[in-house]
Amino acid sequence: MAVLAYSLGKREINQHFTIKNAKLISLVLVILLVVFHTASRYHGGGDSCERLLSRGRYLGENVWQPYGCMMHKYKSIEAKTCLAEKRVAFIGDSRIRQLFYSFIKIIDPEQRADGIKHEDIPFEDETSSVNVDFLWCPEANNSMKERLMAWTHEASVKPDVVVIGAATWSIKYHSGSSEGLQQYKVNLTGIAVHLERLAEHVEVYWVVQDPVNEEVLSDNRKMITNQQLDLYNEAAEDILNGSKRNGRSRVKLFAASRQAALETIDQSEDGLHLPEGTMNVGAMVLMNSLCNKIIKPIDGSCCQTLSPPSLIQKLSACFFLGSALVYVVLHVLGNNRHRRPVPPDVESLEEKKPASATAPLGPKAPFQALCRMGIIMAYFYLCDRADVFMKEQKYYTHSTFFLPLIYIFVLGVFYNENSKETKLLNREQTDEWKGWMQLVILIYHISGASAFIPVYMHVRVLVAAYLFQTGYGHFSFFWLKGDFGLYRVCQVIFRLNFLVVVLCVVMDKPYQSYYFVPLVTFWFVVIYATLAMWPQILQKKANNSGMWHLGVLTKLLCLLLFICFFAYSQGFFERIFSVWPISYLFELNGSIHEWWFRWKLDRFAVIHGMLFAFIYLVLQKCQVLSEGKGEALFSAKISNLLLFLSVVTFTTYSIWASGCKTKTECNEMHPYISVVQILAFILIRNIPGYARSIYSSFFAWFGKISLELFICQYHIWLAADTKGVLVLIPGNPSLNIMVSTFIFVCVAHEISIITNDLAQVVIPKDSVALLKRLGAMGICTLVVLLIARGSQHST
Repeated sequence: MAVLAYSLGKREINQHFTIKNAKLISLVLVILLVVFHTASRYHGGGDSCERLLSRGRYLGENVWQPYGCMMHKYKSIEAKTCLAEKRVAFIGDSRIRQLFYSFIKIIDPEQRADGIKHEDIPFEDETSSVNVDFLWCPEANNSMKERLMAWTHEASVKPDVVVIGAATWSIKYHSGSSEGLQQYKVNLTGIAVHLERLAEHVEVYWVVQDPVNEEVLSDNRKMITNQQLDLYNEAAEDILNGSKRNGRSRVKLFAASRQAALETIDQSEDGLHLPEGTMNVGAMVLMNSLCNKIIKPIDGSCCQTLSPPSLIQKLSACFFLGSALVYVVLHVLGNNRHRRPVPPDVESLEEKKPASATAPLGPKAPFQALCRMGIIMAYFYLCDRADVFMKEQKYYTHSTFFLPLIYIFVLGVFYNENSKETKLLNREQTDEWKGWMQLVILIYHISGASAFIPVYMHVRVLVAAYLFQTGYGHFSFFWLKGDFGLYRVCQVIFRLNFLVVVLCVVMDKPYQSYYFVPLVTFWFVVIYATLAMWPQILQKKANNSGMWHLGVLTKLLCLLLFICFFAYSQGFFERIFSVWPISYLFELNGSIHEWWFRWKLDRFAVIHGMLFAFIYLVLQKCQVLSEGKGEALFSAKISNLLLFLSVVTFTTYSIWASGCKTKTECNEMHPYISVVQILAFILIRNIPGYARSIYSSFFAWFGKISLELFICQYHIWLAADTKGVLVLIPGNPSLNIMVSTFIFVCVAHEISIITNDLAQVVIPKDSVALLKRLGAMGICTLVVLLIARGSQHST
């Protein structure tokens, strides 16, 4: 009775909440979010630079997160490049001196805080001609005013950056009296005029006073209270904002270190000076404010100016707009046969396939698909190339990775159904496998779990398992079907690469940025070449003579030697893939290194999958395996033995991965041992008959769109090309992840449908038409490559 009620309830919900309705909801959400973020940006939201300097929170110990943007952690070489031949002046008291030392330690990590107190302290880096000076001026008085006046004269040598602030000495000298505050206001009013003049030519930062820990202050500092500091900060903010010209002050208020200190001041040794970690946060915020617009780090979105769209991006926009225009014209003219609406399958949330899946589409259909794709690409661009939505950096904790993992696996187990077939690695099972692996990889990416080496190594096995499936699936198809035709090859390559190629153009990214697609495409071509070359050995031919099995093994051995040769000849490998136009597909930032690293890391996974498929299909043909419903794959003794060995092997690998000390060390072993855990999983999943008889429809659904999920995450779930996290709902991380995930999954599913629709149009079965289209696509690709190459040389 309970089962019947559950089934009826599920059907009732799914009757209304179909995937089509989910996509409509996601579209409405996107429109509302774009309007909200655009309005907030232009009506009091401030830019990312202002948010960097004024707001933020700690994600963990010494990990600072500015509000709505990503902060890059600068290295010495980057800081020197940014500040080369520049002068930076810090003016103020001992707390400004702390900030000065933290700042120069970014430039020179060996620098020590050993300057003489209450005196000026110079610093110079001769290699980059960077000059950073600390000028002792603890009070906002005439002395400070005179220093600034000297820099406002046109003939004087001005610093490029001025960081200034003072208040605690004024509070101390006047014992926290109201007269002292009034004198501070008078002095700062005179200083503010010169700060504004100076800010016309240089960058000026006024440092907001940090809090103190009143309980541990010495007796001669007891008058420096947080209440007094708040009064002085309010006075400084009012005066500096009151000196605005044209409605906006050029002097920037630097309040980030104060925000950080509110959470760490209790760690101060003397109650006045901040802990080193907090000052390092302030120095890094300052470095981001100065350098992000110059260095343009991908993981530093704060204070970074947007690059104008490239010629390729403009052409792609025109193409999608043109497609939309053609679609509208065809729709108006009615040059398309109307199809009756297809009722949804309420169990799977999918629309049922028409009776003839290969029925030709009308002339309006491809333009409609391109129109939908254009809308989706506009969302991609807004998320990761326009300054519309916010971005934040990742921060790994065990709970952010393992709790979502437990949650999705509970869901996956709950949504289980009986398999239509019980063969080893049947279609439903492989979809399930791809689905849960993809979900784990997504959680791994958004949680920043690559910082935890045991998790990193297990995810590396999942990537190898994808490639294992590539070898297994394509070998099985060619072995059983013998279809080596051009149509099959083009279909596979188109479905693998369509989304990535579009993103390369729209997002102005190199092909290698989406490393997994180049990997699976390369290995598909290798598998095809290996099996298609003479002599073509198929199962039908092998059944007539066992010698043909040796022929297949010989081909696999040759492929193994080919892999080993490339793996141990890095120079030859790089020369091969550095030849234009091949280099355009495999270079990243002008280097083949990333492609070499990715290829070498899982170089044996595909051939392992091919060999496994060959052995399995031969055993199946010889009727060695028992694949009936509920039957164990082997006899009881062999099944129990293999299950025991698989569990031991699986556990041993996990123990080994948990003991990894460095990624480099473990990556060296990974290509040789990853197959062990993959095979262990396959045997555990397939030896028991009851395990083969069921599958998780939840995981299988995601498995069908796993490629789209993997690629889309780069820009509309994560941010800054996977370096950060997209923020659609600021201030509420849990709600943000739910909303962004919902939209992300709907978009990935729609792209999967668009890809399938366009594949029917772009890749026709007629050989002559296919060759013509390949020629046209080749010419278009060459033109795009030449334009891209020309734009690279011009920049």
